[in-house]
Formats: sequence, structure tokens, C-alpha cells
Amino acid sequence: MAVSLQTKYPLRPITNIPRSYRPSFLRVRVTCAVSTTTKPQPKREKLVVEKRLVNPPLPNDPTLQSTWTHRLWVAAGCTTVFASLAKSIIGGFGSHIWLEPALAGYAGYILADLGSGVYHWAIDNYGDESTPVVGTQIEAFQGHHKWPWTITRRQFANNLHALARVITFTVLPLDLAFNDPVIHGFVSTCAFCIMFSQQFHAWAHGTKSKLPPLVVALQDMGLLVSRREHAEHHRAPYNNNYCIVSGAWNKVLDESKVFEALEMVLYIQLGVRPRSWSEPNSDWTEETEISNNQA
Repeated sequence: MAVSLQTKYPLRPITNIPRSYRPSFLRVRVTCAVSTTTKPQPKREKLVVEKRLVNPPLPNDPTLQSTWTHRLWVAAGCTTVFASLAKSIIGGFGSHIWLEPALAGYAGYILADLGSGVYHWAIDNYGDESTPVVGTQIEAFQGHHKWPWTITRRQFANNLHALARVITFTVLPLDLAFNDPVIHGFVSTCAFCIMFSQQFHAWAHGTKSKLPPLVVALQDMGLLVSRREHAEHHRAPYNNNYCIVSGAWNKVLDESKVFEALEMVLYIQLGVRPRSWSEPNSDWTEETEISNNQA
């Protein structure tokens, strides 16, 4: 209605209006100007903006703190691992063999790095917080991609308790069932590296000046995943450098495109797309304002 009136009776300058009537006239003009038939522009960025307003965990956030339950699980995991290591050492002394348990331990170290990469790839790309058994870890890893620096704020037992629980239930039966020093050479080293992989991961996000000198030396030697190498995992296209023990397998897996092949097989067979195919998006866009202050 307002547009048709303006078309039929175009507005012209009006003079000789008493001052007392001018305010009312101005209100009428404002009303006419607002009454248009122009379609409002869609707010295409609304959902993205709402997601970006989610606050990162605070340094004193309870989700970053260790509980006594966390500490007990880590203690239980360490006990089973060190019991396995003791059996390997004592068995080696008793049978006068050293090379075989040492080689088995090295194999456990190498395979732990591979296992960390496969598991990391899987929970980064598939499932969500409702996934049975691992849903909590999937949710945590998605939050980690948005706020990578928070892993350096997690207390020790908080960071390790989930893996420590798995190690406890896996290694304890092996401790009771076997006495072979070779078996325990493999089991103890592999289990130790898997349980502490999240700590190695946290160190890979740490600032060099704040890390223990021994940790920095092991990173520089390639025995632990380095900060520079793991940083590539948090850059687009977010589909490489998944291994977080030593990172020794990263180059092999990335250059041979093993994970890309697995993603294609799963997509063809099950129709499931990995998250890395749709990234980067707001879920994985790193909040750098705070993380830069940690460097």
C-alpha cells in the first residue's frame, strides 16, 4: 500500500507548514519509508555465527581437572604395565636372553605408533558423541580440533584415564596368563606407549620453553612426535599426521594415501563420508586468539 501511494503521488518538497505540525509530518514520512515490499536478505551466516559463539573451556574448567577416579585408573594401568615389564626383565635374566625381548619391545613401540594413527583417524572422521563406548572420546577430539591448546591445560590423570582403563583390562589378563619375557617385552612397551600417547600428544602442543628438556630432546630425535610435525595435523585439509606416539608412520601413511583409500572403501561400501571430506568448517576452525597467546 505504501509503495503504490508513493508511485501515484510522488513526494515533493513541502513548504509553508507551521512549525507545530512538522513533527507529525516527519513521523508519517518515516512510516512510509519503512513500509516497503523489498524482501529481507536471508541470514546465511546465522548458524555458523551461533556455533562460533560457543565458549572454550576455561583453565579451571572441571572437565580439565583430574578426579580421584581418574588417578586410580591411571595407577591401575601403570601397575599392569610395570608388572608386564618386570616379567620381561626377570624372565630375561632367568633365561639369559636379551635380544629377543628388546626386539619385541621395539616392535611394540613401532606398532603403538601405528595403532595411535589408525585410532586417531577413525575417531576424527567417524561417529559422534552418541557412538557407543568411544562417543566421549570422539566428542573430546572434535573439541580438541577447535581449541587445540586446551590439551595442555588438562591435568595428567584427566588426559590419560580413558586409555589407562583400556590398558588395565587388556594387560592384566596377559600378566596372569603368560610368563614369556618376549611376550611381555612386546606387551609392556606397546601398552606403555598407547597409554601415554595422549601425554605425548599434549607435549606436541606445548611451548618448547615450557617443556622438560628431556621431552624436547626426545622430540628432536624423533622418538616422540614433534611439535612441528603434529602442527600439520591441525591445518587444512586435516587428513594427515594422525600418529601421536613417535610419528614415524606419518610419512609412510600419508604418502601411500592409506587412510584416503580406506575412506573411499567405507564410502563405497557403506555410504559414509569422513569428516575430512567436508572440512574445513566451523566445527574444525581453530580458535587462534587464545592459542596464539600460549605460543
